[in-house]
Amino acid sequence: MALKHWIGAIRLRTLPLAVASIGMGSFLAAADNAFDIKVFILAALTTIFLQILSNLSNDYGDSIHGADNKERTGPSRAVQAGLITRAAMKRAMYVLGGLSFISGIALLVYAIQSKQDFIIFLVLGIFSIIAAVTYTSGKIPYGYKGLGDLMVLIFFGWVATIGSYYLHTHAFKWSLFLPATALGFLTIGVLNVNNIRDIESDKLAGKNSIPVRLGRDKAVLYHWFLLVGAIFLAIFYALQSGKGMVQYLFLLAIPLLFINARAVKYKTTAPALDPYLKQMALSTLVFVITFGLGQLL
Repeated sequence: MALKHWIGAIRLRTLPLAVASIGMGSFLAAADNAFDIKVFILAALTTIFLQILSNLSNDYGDSIHGADNKERTGPSRAVQAGLITRAAMKRAMYVLGGLSFISGIALLVYAIQSKQDFIIFLVLGIFSIIAAVTYTSGKIPYGYKGLGDLMVLIFFGWVATIGSYYLHTHAFKWSLFLPATALGFLTIGVLNVNNIRDIESDKLAGKNSIPVRLGRDKAVLYHWFLLVGAIFLAIFYALQSGKGMVQYLFLLAIPLLFINARAVKYKTTAPALDPYLKQMALSTLVFVITFGLGQLL
């Protein structure tokens, strides 16, 4: 099994989302003068491990449940194509689960100040690992029930943003749900591009993603809702924080999001739409960086 096959299974183009989710909370903490570089590195590393675990689990699970089949027109998956055996993929999932747990414990040991907080974050961490694995794997994969979008909002939006902010500051603000939800919407947007691309093969496999449930036309409208909703949530946060015009720097990301939304509408074949999955992930990272810089400046 060549290294390039494992690199393909890891899906490097999705990893900007892991950095973005921790970056949002870290930028907000830095704006409140409470940034800790060690917290950022350990949190980002843990989230990257979780993202890779989710990607490997998705490859493994879809090969078992049938979403990766000969009718699939998107990029071939490693297990489906016979490039990596199911046994090897399963071992890799155990390794990534272990790495996620170890780096997560290191983060908590360094950042947590009370036993109660340690237990809460430990439980959140364990649930994050379970969520990464059971998206398409296990007896009842929630991705096949159309619940992937909700889980992305919870873990890549709320938990990652508000949790990383808390690890830096040991404080909580309800207003953080605005940027956290905005990031969650954009991250769901990445998943939505993926699911719209695979809508036909997912139908055949009984994978009832949101686009399968809605149909392509309504899934496109849903995509516009996610992207426009994220911008408006960020604007509302900026308005209530009252830090001046520079905090609207994130509006520079609008053209990138518009390009993606337009592509989702007009690119109707899987090969034509596939590059916009990476473009959406990078656009999300640009949004987080510009939003964060606006808060800092």
